[in-house]
Amino acid sequence: MIKVGIVGGTGYTGVELLRLLARHPEVELRAITSRKEAGMPVAEMFPNLRGRVKLAFSTPEDADLERCDVVFFATPNGVAMQQTRALLDAGVKVIDLAADFRIKDIAVWQQWYKMEHACPDLVAEAVYGLPEINRDRIRRARLIANPGCYPTAVQLGFLPLVEAGVVDTGFLIADAKSGVSGAGRKAEVATLFAEAADNFKAYAVAGHRHWPEIKQGLEIFAGKAVGFTFVPHLTPLIRGIHATLYAKASADLDLQALFETRYAGEPFVDVLPAGAHPETRSVRGANVCRIAVHRPQGSDTVVVLSVIDNLVKGAAGQAVQNMNIMFELAEDTALADVGMLP
Repeated sequence: MIKVGIVGGTGYTGVELLRLLARHPEVELRAITSRKEAGMPVAEMFPNLRGRVKLAFSTPEDADLERCDVVFFATPNGVAMQQTRALLDAGVKVIDLAADFRIKDIAVWQQWYKMEHACPDLVAEAVYGLPEINRDRIRRARLIANPGCYPTAVQLGFLPLVEAGVVDTGFLIADAKSGVSGAGRKAEVATLFAEAADNFKAYAVAGHRHWPEIKQGLEIFAGKAVGFTFVPHLTPLIRGIHATLYAKASADLDLQALFETRYAGEPFVDVLPAGAHPETRSVRGANVCRIAVHRPQGSDTVVVLSVIDNLVKGAAGQAVQNMNIMFELAEDTALADVGMLP
């Protein structure tokens, strides 16, 4: 059995990790930390876990995380980098769901996250946990930087086009919408029901923290610098991301075949039939990215539609997928859920 610890188990990604890991046949949950809620039974805070998780929250000092095989950090940015070195030195694998190890350029990371990085040397070692591009490296890794939710939807949508060199990489646009759970489980005016319900708005148009992460990935796919514009929106949904991606085609190719070939055999990317329109509700609760590719009016504009559940394939589900790969388990272990409808 894989002995698992979770740091920061009171947020939305934390409870989603618990939901998935509680029924994982190869996992033994050893510790779930929260300084504020130490001593409280997990199922008291999250009643959906009643009868499935019997642990109580503990402080990080009392959790004995060094005895785990793998520790997940479902914490705010800046926490994992303070504790990761000690865990790695103790032989523990680490999967960070925050952004501490995602961006390789430390100066860029510090610019966007407004803090000094505590262990820049480990950033170079960390493997970016997008299995569709890094599966072999993930298998050998001891430190995983789990991708962000927007970056997962956008990169998977653009990947076949940019990798094949069939679009103008100087002009890539992502128009993405997210449910309110993407903002985390905290008190904030913008995500109050009276503010977010019955409303739709763009935000962070001048610059969002996920922009450099996505741009970094696109440049790796392309092997050169890219021009990339990212506009996020808040929608009155609890879960879900819908990314509408735009590019100019530089070749007259069968784009449907390109996507189907690139993702053939990928367990968690579903390329829909030509002309389809994926819906966020089709992936609710599921660790899957559904994609459709269009060429409106037969023009040189390519439109890719990409949907995920931001808490599953965009966070906790992808983290469990990475754990399965790291420990040489079937990749879909505990992740075979069908999306919830209605």
